[in-house]
Amino acid sequence: MVLLELQEVHSFYGTSHILHGVSLSIEDGGMVSVLGRNGVGKSTMLRSVIGALQPRRGKVIFKGKDITHLKSHQRARLGMSYVPQGRDLIPDITAEENLLLALIGKGNGGKRLEIPEYIFEYFPAIRGLLKRRAGVLSGGQQQQIAIARALIQEPDLLLLDEPTEGLQPSVVTEIQEIIRRIHVERGCAILLVEQNLDFVRDVAEHFAMMENGRIFVHGHVSELNDDVIRKYIAV
Repeated sequence: MVLLELQEVHSFYGTSHILHGVSLSIEDGGMVSVLGRNGVGKSTMLRSVIGALQPRRGKVIFKGKDITHLKSHQRARLGMSYVPQGRDLIPDITAEENLLLALIGKGNGGKRLEIPEYIFEYFPAIRGLLKRRAGVLSGGQQQQIAIARALIQEPDLLLLDEPTEGLQPSVVTEIQEIIRRIHVERGCAILLVEQNLDFVRDVAEHFAMMENGRIFVHGHVSELNDDVIRKYIAV
């Protein structure tokens, strides 16, 4: 079953036309990685999916419903979570408070706010970080909090924008394993923007290659060969 479908989406920043008729679909429980050089529209596409940017033309279909004109919080409550590039944690409050704010946004039906135990199963290091301000954490620690914040909303679709950016190799390996486990164990579909080709080949099932605000190539990740990489990624 198709969970998310973009139909000829055109998105702008002011008068700058960034996405030029992007069409993409992801199956329920699937994982698609979007690749391409910097500035080709990858992050804009994710922002158009989550509602941080309203497409001017085209449609965003989620669970068979046209959500093109819904606000971000409405899309989130339908089952989307977003980890933006740069993480966007609130730096002056604790890691725990960042996570609890996500629970408030989800709506807890008047129940006591409490971080669910499964979060610590994926991110055991978070227990020791809860009382520390998010702004003083390392990049890898912040990324774990950011992914946990998205996962705590129990999404059907998780959007990840450059989750390994700026992280040292050992932390990249750790994040890679966490994302793989989330995908397999929770059946969560994942739409991933990522430049690390080894990471993509290890975790993703399908890929889409963007250039100049358009998707030019897509297929199974096994088809992500050197010719495609040289044409659309190599400088």
